[in-house]
Amino acid sequence: VQLQAYGGGLVQPGGSLRLSCGTSGFTLNYYTIGWFRQAPGKEREGVSCISSSDGSTYYADSVKGRFTISRDNAKNTVLLQMNSLKPEDTAVYFCATVTYCSSSYLGTPGSWGQGTQVTVSS
Repeated sequence: VQLQAYGGGLVQPGGSLRLSCGTSGFTLNYYTIGWFRQAPGKEREGVSCISSSDGSTYYADSVKGRFTISRDNAKNTVLLQMNSLKPEDTAVYFCATVTYCSSSYLGTPGSWGQGTQVTVSS
């Protein structure tokens, strides 16, 4: 499954962005999807995920309370609503299928698609 992340951009600290993860030819509702990010000079980190089986969601501590993951089944997308953005949220954001998702664990990612740049700066 090849996924595409989009919706990034430049936003001021405290602002909001909504990222979308889409694909063609596959129904995303059948897949557990994760969001990851990679800042310059840093390793890729898991941000959030949503389970296909029971809808469980996971958030990294760094984004808990600010980011919300959800599905838009009508548009065959997975959304990541990002509020109260901070400069440290600046990164390229990717979505991927993941092996497992629970409230406390984000599983191993599968194939990566093209990411989208998020820059938080005044």
